[in-house]
Amino acid sequence: MRLNAFKDTQRFFLSDGGLETFLIFDKGYDLPCFSAAVLLDTEQGRADLAAYFTRFIDIAKSTGRGFILDAPTWRAGTAWAGPLGQTLKEVMDTNTRAVSFVSNLRARHETESCPILINGLVGPAGDAYAPDTEISAQEALLIHAPQIQALGKAGVDMISAMTLTHAAEAIGIVQAAKEIDLPVVIAFTLETDGRLPSGQRLQDAIAEVDAATNEGPLYYMINCAHPDHFRDVLDAGADWALRIGGVRANASRQSHAELDAAEVLDDGDPVELGQLSADLLAHLPNIRVLGGCCGTDHRHVGCIAGHDPSRPAA
Repeated sequence: MRLNAFKDTQRFFLSDGGLETFLIFDKGYDLPCFSAAVLLDTEQGRADLAAYFTRFIDIAKSTGRGFILDAPTWRAGTAWAGPLGQTLKEVMDTNTRAVSFVSNLRARHETESCPILINGLVGPAGDAYAPDTEISAQEALLIHAPQIQALGKAGVDMISAMTLTHAAEAIGIVQAAKEIDLPVVIAFTLETDGRLPSGQRLQDAIAEVDAATNEGPLYYMINCAHPDHFRDVLDAGADWALRIGGVRANASRQSHAELDAAEVLDDGDPVELGQLSADLLAHLPNIRVLGGCCGTDHRHVGCIAGHDPSRPAA
């Protein structure tokens, strides 16, 4: 029901910012494997997560937007059970608890003028900043299906696979979501040359996934890249560009290698990022979701919400 409303309305939706970088650099957490899900294990961690998401929901409410509320499960797939020191059962239970947590937040904050969608986050099986090993679509299906099934059973409205580095893994994730009839969004991360870390062009990756899955993704996103890194590769008149429905950009212009080695957070310029995100609407007319990624927080998303000239607040 909620997803039908998302499809049918012209309402603009916001997401949050860079959760993990905020927790590490602003809150002082040491996140194992960059996993925000570990905060679900403590009362203080849950309080910090609730305060974080509530701040963004308040921005959506004040600007008449909807909100995409992510379960903090980007690093809660089967591939990360071992590195996190968890059993497969424990990591699947983490997904269930994460969905319950954000569902309770929605129950407290959703209004008629601010619809909230529960989004189950799926991350790559490897390191998004160092994609040395690519996996096949079949391997991706086997790796990601248990998490996607757990998220679906827990009651998410949709799945978003974020910071994917190559098309084959995206294909397996889409197939896993289609097996249980769950809408899925594919978000590719791009390097400073506007290409996927695999070296593939964005339009070719979208075409490959669509061809293999019968246009399975609800839409595509670009995330974990600064707009300057990919704006010049966009073609507003191309069919593939019309498949892009969201952008969650980095505040920093640094490369992934530079970000990975950074000891100080580069949070860029929130006002500039807001304007640059709004400017993308001229290249990507089907954008419905805007938010932030690494280095962004409520300041950046607030500026993004305030720099949307194409759609007035509802």
